[in-house]
Amino acid sequence: MIISILIALAAGCASALMFASIVSGALISLLLFYLAPLPLMVAALGWGALGAAIGGLVGAIGLALVFSFAYGIAFAVTVAAPACWLGHLALLARASAPQPASPAPAAAPTLEWYPVGRIIVWTAGFAALTTMAALFTLGTDSASITDGLRSGLQRALGSRDGSSADTDRLIDALATVAPSAAATIAMLTLTLNLWLAARITLTSGRLQRPWPDLRTATLPPTTLAVLSVAIGLSFAGGILALIGAIVTAALAVAYGLVGAATLHTLTLPARHRGFVLSSTYALIVIFMWPAVMLILLGIGDAVVGLRRRYYQRRSLTPPDPH
Repeated sequence: MIISILIALAAGCASALMFASIVSGALISLLLFYLAPLPLMVAALGWGALGAAIGGLVGAIGLALVFSFAYGIAFAVTVAAPACWLGHLALLARASAPQPASPAPAAAPTLEWYPVGRIIVWTAGFAALTTMAALFTLGTDSASITDGLRSGLQRALGSRDGSSADTDRLIDALATVAPSAAATIAMLTLTLNLWLAARITLTSGRLQRPWPDLRTATLPPTTLAVLSVAIGLSFAGGILALIGAIVTAALAVAYGLVGAATLHTLTLPARHRGFVLSSTYALIVIFMWPAVMLILLGIGDAVVGLRRRYYQRRSLTPPDPH
């Protein structure tokens, strides 16, 4: 027990230091900032979410004492809370429904682990909430938030006096897409941190959950309805449009992940499957826009069941998601 608490405290301190490194302005600090949830997620998956929560609380208190109360709150909301809760969800399990009575001796109950798709939805929710919380520090209406973003972009770009109209248009365009981009980055980094934490704990032998088949990941049916509402809100104007754009971006990444799972399933019979997958991801990294195809593939699977039809055509049994 003491060892677990010490590990959790060390993880909380490490996450806090990585989060605080952004104040240095060094390029490497940006990578450390995005990986700040990783130590707490490792502690949550390997030694329990409660201990990780204690470590996160200690890290937040330390940041509040060294920097400011707002800095500690930001760490608790954007790093500690998602890391501990997602780690808790990943270890949730329940006994499967009992089988009909038989004369054979009763076997140990099979565990049903919390579905990966629901963890993805929770990740999208945290990404949207943390992005909105960060933007609301700039103001409480869309105009003040946009002005705050423009001012920050002007400082970041080092715009000079008498800036050209092209520069102003660039800043306006960046301020418009910044909320969606921030939600996308938050979603991707949280997902990456959780995957890395799971691989680390699996390698160390501390992961209590068997590694799931990620090709089976599916989002709850209501997610598509939420995405539709969010897209509609993004055209409403004002603060509703801002919230709609953020939620749309986070859920779009979620469906992109499902699209990747669908692509891995549909390409199983391909002779050059490795080349197809690697070239697809390379194109996404280089050009970004091919990610739209993965998003559409994920939505298509949710609507018409592409993976289900694949297994039915080949008379195959879908793999066990757990």
